Amino acid sequence: MTKYEVFLSETARKQLNELPADLQKRIKKALVNLKEDPFRSRPKADIKKLKGPKRYYYRLRIGDYRAIYIVEGNRILVAKILPRSNAYYWIE
Repeated sequence: MTKYEVFLSETARKQLNELPADLQKRIKKALVNLKEDPFRSRPKADIKKLKGPKRYYYRLRIGDYRAIYIVEGNRILVAKILPRSNAYYWIE
């Protein structure tokens, strides 16, 4: 079984640091859970592959927030962490 590592882009890191501490903790826990399998949705990991021009990206639902990421080899690069409304604007 492949082991994945999670990396945050500078943008995602800034977005995460701007959130309240309790929400940061929840998002970090969800991102750690991605290491198991960044492709398959399961309990506590609502994952969806994006379509269209961003078809290489995935989104992870974390309450009212979305983590947008791409998988390259054994690396998961989180590009953005956005509120739901902004995430879907970015996706389209």
